[in-house]
Amino acid sequence: MKELENKYYIADWLDNLFINDFGLDTTLALYLKLLTLIAVLFIVSMIAYFITKYFVVSLVNKFILKTKATWDDILVEKKVFEKIAYLVPAFIIVLAAPYIFGDFPSLIKYVILLSNVFIIIVIFRSLLNLLSVFGVILSGTKGLRDKPITTYIQVLKIVVYFVGLILVLSLILGKSPFYFLGAMGAMTAILLLIFKDTILGFVASVQMSVYDMVRVGDWISMPKFDADGDVLSINLNTVKVQNWDKTITTIPTYAFITDSFKNWRGMSNSGGRRIKRAIYLKVSSFKFCDEQMLDKFRSYKLIKSYINDQTTAVNKYNTELAENDETPATIRRLSNVGVFRIYAEKYITANPHINKDMMIMVRQLEATSKGLPLEIYCFSSEKDWLKYENIISDIFDHLLTITSEFELEVFEEFTGNKYAPLQNKSIATTNHDFD
Repeated sequence: MKELENKYYIADWLDNLFINDFGLDTTLALYLKLLTLIAVLFIVSMIAYFITKYFVVSLVNKFILKTKATWDDILVEKKVFEKIAYLVPAFIIVLAAPYIFGDFPSLIKYVILLSNVFIIIVIFRSLLNLLSVFGVILSGTKGLRDKPITTYIQVLKIVVYFVGLILVLSLILGKSPFYFLGAMGAMTAILLLIFKDTILGFVASVQMSVYDMVRVGDWISMPKFDADGDVLSINLNTVKVQNWDKTITTIPTYAFITDSFKNWRGMSNSGGRRIKRAIYLKVSSFKFCDEQMLDKFRSYKLIKSYINDQTTAVNKYNTELAENDETPATIRRLSNVGVFRIYAEKYITANPHINKDMMIMVRQLEATSKGLPLEIYCFSSEKDWLKYENIISDIFDHLLTITSEFELEVFEEFTGNKYAPLQNKSIATTNHDFD
């Protein structure tokens, strides 16, 4: 009984102060007392909050930062404990409400209700921060760095939001949480429509993870979305790709299941990056090699042994053939295009930037109206884009330039400059006729 009297001591003292000492009306004194008690409650709550935040939480943060573990530092970075400090004034309000609003009993349940709602919101916001912390920790784990951890964290956050919303509604409306779960079941079709993209994205991200289709850091090409670059992040609804021109393309996650795309990870993990490009040679420049040409080719170190071996084999064949048939069509001879093909193959093989353990091939493709394509097929040991392009440029700079040494011509489309001599000749002839 004595404790009860002590609890109401301040309220009685305020009544005596406003009514007896100041001589105020009872109703006015009642409201002034309420405002005074609310002000005192506010001051006490704020003091408790600042003590918790700037002393207790600071000590906890300093202790965490001094530990040898690094993963717990993320708790400090995400300010998890600072949000928990909001619970202290909320609990003080819940405990003090019956005494502060003793003269207004109808207000007590609303104050406690709002305080409880605030407590639930703070708790669930802290849970969301903890999930973010777990996401950062798991993403930094060696075996999970390339997995769509963000997607799963986002799904868990949606669940937390959903549970928190149900609890808040159950408090405000005075209904059981299971009542709302039943109502949500009846709205399944609407929920599926609202969260269609989220559900598709989640299913797609799971499939991408299980079948290892895309990882963070992969180089992908998706022409439909004009995406060609590195994957920055894989989220529940979107996948962000940084293109080579530094622009960012955002692609729906489910598009990786419904549409086609190219993942260059295999190339990145292999021993080289493929070079596949053709030189178009004019068929009209093809010819058999005479002795003068062969002597010149023998001065080329790369094909010297090939020329000597082939010349010996050809001479032997032609000598045996001469006894029975001496027609030019049956005589074997080396051609400039054939020798150039071998030269190109030897040149690529000798290049220190070409992976010798992977396929190296120079082949003829089917002739077209543009000439005979001589395709270079090999793999650069350098996979970096800039170095790779420099290697290709060096190879084709040399091969295109040296074709003239083999008396070959590279195909070019006719332009106005090509026709100019013919046009000038025609004009000159016409003028002469008039003369």
